[in-house]
Amino acid sequence: MKTIDIYEELKSNPYPGRGIIIGKSADGKNAVTAYFIMGRSINSRNRVFTQTSDGIKTEAFDPTLLTDPHLIIYSPVRVLGNKTIVTNGDQTDTIYELMDKQQTFEQALRTREFEDDAPNYTPRISGIMHIEEDTYNYAMSILKSASGNPDSCERFTYSYTNPINGEGRFIHTYMGDGDPLPSFEGEPKKISVPNDINEFSNALWNSLNEDNKVSLFVRYIDLKTKKYETVIINKNKKQ
Repeated sequence: MKTIDIYEELKSNPYPGRGIIIGKSADGKNAVTAYFIMGRSINSRNRVFTQTSDGIKTEAFDPTLLTDPHLIIYSPVRVLGNKTIVTNGDQTDTIYELMDKQQTFEQALRTREFEDDAPNYTPRISGIMHIEEDTYNYAMSILKSASGNPDSCERFTYSYTNPINGEGRFIHTYMGDGDPLPSFEGEPKKISVPNDINEFSNALWNSLNEDNKVSLFVRYIDLKTKKYETVIINKNKKQ
């Protein structure tokens, strides 16, 4: 698979929607993940990421403008032992709760489908990072309607064992803007992942469409110590 320039990819797509990146830093020292959200409506744009004890949650920036929390208020990132879960919806909690009961990533997602936001039927994208003493692997999933037909759910899971240094995968919800919004197609795209979290965070944020971007989360997890560094960037900021 050809390695794409993630920054040019984002600049060329005014509305990739929500996106997940997972991979490994170029020096091989860190497991890396990123998650961003975008919005076209006032309700979707009225959000921020706030840090929790193990990850992040979305919150209304101005509670008075929140009209419908359905599908926009959730925990995108949660940590379960040596596993980090990253998703674009409340399936984060589904994965957390069922894996805590010894079910697998795929088994947990078998209980879910794409979002019920007709006519878009937004895909549910999910990722899980698993860091053991000497090993690191991850998987990514997408649940999508069959070419916009809500009667059929297509399920794809992609697993990456012992990821190569400096490589990552990128999956997002929409191929671009539209009405209805066209769902992501194909397998997760291969990208390059730098060593520096601030370089990566700033470059990703600056590549997202200025009008539509809302929030960005980036985390680097030291594969030896398991300690992590997090960057959160919100477009909405208190004055």
